Amino acid sequence: MAVAFTREEDYESQAANLPDRPVSPHPNLVTASGLAAIEAELAAARAAYAAAQEKGGIAQDRTAMARATRDLRYWSARRATAQLTEPAGDPAKVLFGRTVEFERDDGRRQAYRIVGEDEADPARGSVSYVSPLAAALLGKSVGDEARVNGAEVEIVGVR
Repeated sequence: MAVAFTREEDYESQAANLPDRPVSPHPNLVTASGLAAIEAELAAARAAYAAAQEKGGIAQDRTAMARATRDLRYWSARRATAQLTEPAGDPAKVLFGRTVEFERDDGRRQAYRIVGEDEADPARGSVSYVSPLAAALLGKSVGDEARVNGAEVEIVGVR
Protein backbone atom coordinates (compact mmCIF):
# COMPACT_ATOMS: atom_id res chain seq x y z
CA MET A 1 0.00 0.00 0.00
CA ALA A 2 2.87 2.37 0.70
CA VAL A 3 4.05 1.90 -2.89
CA ALA A 4 0.65 2.98 -4.24
CA PHE A 5 0.75 6.18 -2.21
CA THR A 6 4.30 6.89 -3.34
CA ARG A 7 3.36 6.49 -6.99
CA GLU A 8 0.30 8.71 -6.60
CA GLU A 9 2.45 11.41 -5.02
CA ASP A 10 5.02 11.02 -7.81
CA TYR A 11 2.34 11.50 -10.50
CA GLU A 12 0.99 14.55 -8.67
CA SER A 13 4.43 16.13 -8.32
CA GLN A 14 5.17 15.45 -12.01
CA ALA A 15 1.87 17.08 -13.03
CA ALA A 16 2.71 20.07 -10.85
CA ASN A 17 6.16 20.43 -12.43
CA LEU A 18 4.96 22.37 -15.48
CA PRO A 19 7.58 23.83 -17.80
CA ASP A 20 7.63 27.60 -18.22
CA ARG A 21 5.82 29.03 -21.19
CA PRO A 22 8.39 29.91 -23.86
CA VAL A 23 9.18 33.61 -24.17
CA SER A 24 10.06 34.87 -27.62
CA PRO A 25 13.57 36.20 -28.22
CA HIS A 26 12.09 39.00 -30.38
CA PRO A 27 11.33 42.48 -28.98
CA ASN A 28 7.88 42.48 -27.38
CA LEU A 29 6.24 45.08 -29.62
CA VAL A 30 2.56 45.63 -28.83
CA THR A 31 -0.30 47.77 -30.07
CA ALA A 32 -2.51 49.61 -27.56
CA SER A 33 -5.06 46.79 -27.73
CA GLY A 34 -2.28 44.24 -27.32
CA LEU A 35 -1.03 45.99 -24.20
CA ALA A 36 -4.57 46.00 -22.79
CA ALA A 37 -4.85 42.26 -23.54
CA ILE A 38 -1.54 41.55 -21.75
CA GLU A 39 -2.72 43.55 -18.73
CA ALA A 40 -6.01 41.59 -18.70
CA GLU A 41 -4.11 38.28 -18.86
CA LEU A 42 -1.82 39.44 -16.05
CA ALA A 43 -4.83 40.35 -13.89
CA ALA A 44 -6.39 36.94 -14.62
CA ALA A 45 -3.12 35.20 -13.71
CA ARG A 46 -2.94 37.13 -10.43
CA ALA A 47 -6.53 36.16 -9.65
CA ALA A 48 -5.85 32.49 -10.44
CA TYR A 49 -2.76 32.56 -8.22
CA ALA A 50 -4.72 34.14 -5.36
CA ALA A 51 -7.51 31.57 -5.80
CA ALA A 52 -5.02 28.69 -5.77
CA GLN A 53 -3.46 30.04 -2.57
CA GLU A 54 -6.86 30.51 -0.96
CA LYS A 55 -7.85 26.92 -1.71
CA GLY A 56 -4.85 25.60 0.15
CA GLY A 57 -2.15 26.08 -2.42
CA ILE A 58 0.45 23.39 -2.78
CA ALA A 59 -0.92 21.19 -0.02
CA GLN A 60 -4.33 20.83 -1.72
CA ASP A 61 -3.78 21.12 -5.47
CA ARG A 62 -0.24 21.27 -6.77
CA THR A 63 -1.27 21.43 -10.40
CA ALA A 64 -3.51 24.50 -9.99
CA MET A 65 -0.79 26.32 -8.07
CA ALA A 66 1.87 25.35 -10.61
CA ARG A 67 -0.30 26.52 -13.52
CA ALA A 68 -1.12 29.80 -11.77
CA THR A 69 2.53 30.42 -10.89
CA ARG A 70 3.69 29.63 -14.42
CA ASP A 71 1.12 31.94 -16.01
CA LEU A 72 1.87 34.72 -13.54
CA ARG A 73 5.60 34.52 -14.39
CA TYR A 74 4.87 34.56 -18.13
CA TRP A 75 2.44 37.48 -18.16
CA SER A 76 4.57 39.47 -15.70
CA ALA A 77 7.55 39.07 -18.03
CA ARG A 78 5.50 39.98 -21.10
CA ARG A 79 4.12 43.11 -19.38
CA ALA A 80 7.58 44.15 -18.17
CA THR A 81 9.05 43.89 -21.68
CA ALA A 82 6.07 45.29 -23.64
CA GLN A 83 6.99 48.15 -25.98
CA LEU A 84 3.93 50.13 -27.04
CA THR A 85 4.43 50.84 -30.74
CA GLU A 86 2.16 53.06 -32.79
CA PRO A 87 2.49 53.36 -36.58
CA ALA A 88 3.96 56.66 -37.70
CA GLY A 89 4.96 57.93 -41.09
CA ASP A 90 3.58 57.39 -44.57
CA PRO A 91 -0.05 56.21 -44.19
CA ALA A 92 0.24 54.16 -47.39
CA LYS A 93 3.19 52.14 -46.04
CA VAL A 94 2.83 48.74 -44.34
CA LEU A 95 4.00 49.19 -40.75
CA PHE A 96 3.51 47.51 -37.39
CA GLY A 97 -0.02 48.16 -36.13
CA ARG A 98 -1.51 48.76 -39.55
CA THR A 99 -3.86 46.59 -41.58
CA VAL A 100 -2.64 45.61 -45.03
CA GLU A 101 -4.94 44.38 -47.77
CA PHE A 102 -3.47 42.46 -50.67
CA GLU A 103 -4.74 40.74 -53.78
CA ARG A 104 -3.59 37.33 -54.91
CA ASP A 105 -3.12 36.23 -58.54
CA ASP A 106 -6.48 34.43 -58.45
CA GLY A 107 -8.29 37.65 -57.48
CA ARG A 108 -8.83 36.82 -53.79
CA ARG A 109 -8.30 39.70 -51.41
CA GLN A 110 -7.07 39.24 -47.87
CA ALA A 111 -6.42 41.71 -45.10
CA TYR A 112 -4.34 41.29 -41.95
CA ARG A 113 -3.35 43.63 -39.17
CA ILE A 114 0.32 43.34 -38.21
CA VAL A 115 0.56 43.10 -34.43
CA GLY A 116 2.64 41.74 -31.54
CA GLU A 117 3.18 38.04 -30.97
CA ASP A 118 0.77 37.68 -28.03
CA GLU A 119 -2.10 39.36 -29.88
CA ALA A 120 -1.72 37.60 -33.24
CA ASP A 121 -4.70 35.52 -34.35
CA PRO A 122 -4.77 34.81 -38.11
CA ALA A 123 -8.33 33.46 -37.92
CA ARG A 124 -9.40 36.91 -36.69
CA GLY A 125 -7.31 38.85 -39.19
CA SER A 126 -4.08 39.59 -37.32
CA VAL A 127 -0.57 38.23 -37.75
CA SER A 128 2.60 38.63 -35.72
CA TYR A 129 5.17 41.06 -37.01
CA VAL A 130 7.73 38.22 -36.97
CA SER A 131 5.60 35.93 -39.16
CA PRO A 132 6.76 35.20 -42.72
CA LEU A 133 3.66 36.96 -44.08
CA ALA A 134 4.39 40.18 -42.17
CA ALA A 135 8.08 40.00 -43.06
CA ALA A 136 7.16 39.88 -46.74
CA LEU A 137 4.83 42.88 -46.47
CA LEU A 138 6.47 45.24 -43.96
CA GLY A 139 7.87 48.37 -45.53
CA LYS A 140 5.92 47.96 -48.77
CA SER A 141 3.40 50.52 -50.04
CA VAL A 142 0.13 50.46 -51.95
CA GLY A 143 0.85 49.22 -55.48
CA ASP A 144 3.96 47.25 -54.47
CA GLU A 145 4.22 43.53 -55.01
CA ALA A 146 5.50 40.98 -52.51
CA ARG A 147 6.15 37.25 -52.55
CA VAL A 148 3.86 35.38 -50.15
CA ASN A 149 3.89 31.58 -49.96
CA GLY A 150 5.66 31.36 -53.30
CA ALA A 151 3.17 33.58 -55.13
CA GLU A 152 3.13 37.26 -55.98
CA VAL A 153 0.58 39.48 -54.25
CA GLU A 154 -0.17 43.14 -54.81
CA ILE A 155 -0.76 45.50 -51.91
CA VAL A 156 -4.06 47.28 -52.59
CA GLY A 157 -4.68 49.01 -49.29
CA VAL A 158 -3.15 50.05 -45.99
CA ARG A 159 -5.12 51.40 -43.06
